Amino acid sequence: MPNAQIGVYGLGTMGSALALNMAEHGFDVAVTNREVEWIGPFVEDAGVLGARIHPHDTLENFVQGLVTPRVILFMIPSGAPMDAMIEAVTPLLAPGDTIIDGGNANFHDTRRRAATLNEHDIHFVGMGVSGGEKGARFGPSMMVGGSAHSWQQLRPILREIAARFEGDPCVDHLGPDGAGHFVKTVHNGIEYADMQMIAEVYGLMRHGKALAPAEIGKIFEQWNEGALRSYLVEITGKALQYDDPETGHPMVDVIKDAAGQKGTGRWTVVEAVRMGQAANTIEAAVGARSWSSEKATRQAAEEILGGTCLALDLSRETLADAFLAARILAYAQGFRILDAAAQEYDWPLDFSRIAEIWRAGCIIRSALLDDISEAFQGELPAGQLILAPRFAQLLASSIPALREVVSGAVKGGHAVPALSAALAWYDTMRQGHGTANIIQAQRDFFGYHGFERLGQEGKHHGPWWD
Repeated sequence: MPNAQIGVYGLGTMGSALALNMAEHGFDVAVTNREVEWIGPFVEDAGVLGARIHPHDTLENFVQGLVTPRVILFMIPSGAPMDAMIEAVTPLLAPGDTIIDGGNANFHDTRRRAATLNEHDIHFVGMGVSGGEKGARFGPSMMVGGSAHSWQQLRPILREIAARFEGDPCVDHLGPDGAGHFVKTVHNGIEYADMQMIAEVYGLMRHGKALAPAEIGKIFEQWNEGALRSYLVEITGKALQYDDPETGHPMVDVIKDAAGQKGTGRWTVVEAVRMGQAANTIEAAVGARSWSSEKATRQAAEEILGGTCLALDLSRETLADAFLAARILAYAQGFRILDAAAQEYDWPLDFSRIAEIWRAGCIIRSALLDDISEAFQGELPAGQLILAPRFAQLLASSIPALREVVSGAVKGGHAVPALSAALAWYDTMRQGHGTANIIQAQRDFFGYHGFERLGQEGKHHGPWWD
């Protein structure tokens, strides 16, 4: 008789961790994997939790081993592998069953798959999972998109295995079809910006102030006790104090300065631009990762253009305040993208709840999220996070430091693409009268595109067309 309450297909790092998490919380879990030879060792390594894990060596047996209506979590690569799996499993399912894609999928694919499976009365859930292997094993942050029916099936399980912040499970149903995957995409975009800003601040201390990695690590540890408290600041402080066992040099010094990326940051930028919500801090972070991969080009350019950077006279307090200002602006841009998507796709995104979901278990968890959640519960002037009283106050006190850091870095030849992008956006948004009028004049001059006049409705043209 079937007795598993949920099935997990895919016993890689994340799938294995989630299956063990579920078993530890008292759920019977059916498991299988494309490489069937992985299944036995996984169950054996599960130890006492193996009693709750039910292995199957075929997809058919795996599906039959689930109580109905079935709930199946797929932890496999996104894209074509997921489409192939849906094609294979759909004939084995029945109306009312639910399929979950727990990978970093493009939300457009999620919306398409949900619409297709809906024709068979099969529910498709796009679920963003954040927290890495440790989070998946002991409590991730999860962003769920799908039908109300599927959420009722998933809710008892996900609320048990999720990370908790002061007792509150960091998981919720955010909307239909691709809502969960889109929120996870923007989460990752903010993550890109935050990581790049940390890297820039580290670089200013290392190359502008000649501090050793371990000393910088201690500074990050101190920052993690205050307003900058976050998971990324915490692990940065720790990583900088490790030495390489082979050479004895600081570990960070033997790591090639070429950052990888899997696409979610680019998706955030693409969708932001498409919806008219350019997120330049995230775009700068994506660009910086791309430039980092061109190490040979950068080394050649150093020989020709010169790579010397000047020393900087910046205090630790100034750097901390600058980082805080830039981090606030990056979060604000991320939530603007979420707002644009909520309007375009008619998703009932609860921004306050999203901030709460991110407070534990996920990579971008930080002290700011309580303030962000509270801000969205009140009245926001013009609907903008940066205009909330709390954040307007924080920015007023920290923006001078960001100006000092960016101007000093530029004068000294230090690259700070994300920090400078954040400041540029702030300065653009605080100007009630900008400079786009000359752009409109140019467009009309060369293309007869027309423009709006102040205080007058309709389309107008300049005297250059008389």
